[in-house]
Amino acid sequence: MRTLIWDPVVCDEVAAQSLATALDVSPVVARLLCHRGHGDPEAAHRFLYPQLSQLHDPYGLADMRPAVDRLCAALERRERIAIHGDYDVDGVTSTVILRRALELLGGDVTHFIPERLRDGYGLQAPAVERLHAEGVRVIVSVDCGIRSAEAARRARELGVDLIITDHHEPEAELPSALAVINPKRVDCTYPDKHLAGVGVAFKVVQALCQRFGREKWLPAFLKLAAIGTVADVVPLVGENRIIAKLGLERLSQGPHTVGLRTLLESAGLQNKTIDGFHVAFVIAPRVNAAGRMSTPDLATRLLLASDEAQLDEVRRLAEQLGEENTRRQAYEADIVADAKKQVETDVRIGAHNVLVVAGEGWHRGVIGIVASKLVDAFYKPTIVLSIEDGIAHGSCRSIPAFNMLGALDGCADLFQKYGGHKQAAGLTMDAARIPEFRDRINAHGLACLEPTDLMPRLRIDSELRLAGIDSRVVAGLEQMAPFGLANAKPVFDATGVELLGTPRRIKDRHLKVQVRQDGRVFNAIAWRAAEKAAQWEQHRQSLRLAYSLDKQTFRGETTLELTVADLRCPEPTVPEPV
Repeated sequence: MRTLIWDPVVCDEVAAQSLATALDVSPVVARLLCHRGHGDPEAAHRFLYPQLSQLHDPYGLADMRPAVDRLCAALERRERIAIHGDYDVDGVTSTVILRRALELLGGDVTHFIPERLRDGYGLQAPAVERLHAEGVRVIVSVDCGIRSAEAARRARELGVDLIITDHHEPEAELPSALAVINPKRVDCTYPDKHLAGVGVAFKVVQALCQRFGREKWLPAFLKLAAIGTVADVVPLVGENRIIAKLGLERLSQGPHTVGLRTLLESAGLQNKTIDGFHVAFVIAPRVNAAGRMSTPDLATRLLLASDEAQLDEVRRLAEQLGEENTRRQAYEADIVADAKKQVETDVRIGAHNVLVVAGEGWHRGVIGIVASKLVDAFYKPTIVLSIEDGIAHGSCRSIPAFNMLGALDGCADLFQKYGGHKQAAGLTMDAARIPEFRDRINAHGLACLEPTDLMPRLRIDSELRLAGIDSRVVAGLEQMAPFGLANAKPVFDATGVELLGTPRRIKDRHLKVQVRQDGRVFNAIAWRAAEKAAQWEQHRQSLRLAYSLDKQTFRGETTLELTVADLRCPEPTVPEPV
């Protein structure tokens, strides 16, 4: 049973009270805004009420102007344009919004998304050759390409103009393309460095809309941009927040194209208020399942569909996505079980600060999810390797204190290719070198990780007794959503809470309870906490809860429920000496 370290956030109460008065919000909400760096009333108001007018000028991105100029020339000359995407949600949504925008402007546009098992990751020279053979004269990469120097050279040799749009970390030398649009370029002065891939594609769409006087089109692209942004777990501040907040509102309101509407219906989300949870845990897994288990074109074709005459085909595509997602879950469960067994039984693996697990024939489409689940279970940076024909394909996930991409840079000579972010990356290597890789990355981990770095921490935003939960608090929390990276869901502390009744197990993993404090009674859910049932019972009169607030709707009735992040029992009292 993993112990969480509670980290209470210290707040300047004077500043919080001043902000509460200025904005006419609950002091609880004002404290949260101050915690997140929005103590200035004007900045806090922009955060709570984002508008499209707050978006930065897209031409502030390096190379945006030559990219748009070339696309405009291609539109005028009716040259064939290809969007080269990636097989995850970010890549699929990027592909769809940019292709749709160019088609609305009269372009001759196609798209290509590599299949994970057949084509590998990212922009590759064979794909450039294939698109050139199909008559493509301009290729725009989305959510990939920043480390594709070979593909860029091949495009130049073939006379194909390549425009790279990406958000992954670049190497010291950029690919030799007509334009490279990436806010993480060291020479790019764009103020928002943390856009998702779909965010960068959205900026290209924004620039095109400005060029053609079609600014009124821009809100329609927010829905898919929001799905890709939330799914890619980028910081939900700045432009990402504008995209996510406004896009989720439009997802909830409609109307939608036939493809998007059918996807929402198949996920059970029609006529519902869609939030970040629904995107991350309902919509994204379905879209991702296509790229993980078969072809990402299933999801791309579904989301591109805009004609009601396509309804029968769209329904078949949505059904296929559901089936692939079910298949993905089964593969994932089996690999998680195998990987956990390695960690728990093999001291050469489990004793290290960085977990490196490998399996012959593990499905490459799900090893990224497996790595995330192992991080959740053991709170250590994790690399999961699938071995096929002597080649290991790896997905890496990390913890805040460990820069995964930086660690891989130190082992670069071992890899055929690699890339990604500080917290998530991928690699390909000779399977025979796995033991050496395990030793070297763990030497790095030993040098840079302290024991406390491997202890999971729970940020506690504020004390909030149950009697203090009122309509102003709830309304303020809803305005602060969507929550995610850099805008974490608030967690509150309540001491002296009483358990009512007996904890009820759900699926043998979770607990459903009812609690009371100061006369207020709430239903509560404690995920993956079934093993703590005895603690609830033993200290039922005086519990300390770390909790967040969630709305639950059942049969048309909406109620407020507590989600328990952790439980603490009172410290045993030591008798006074006589």
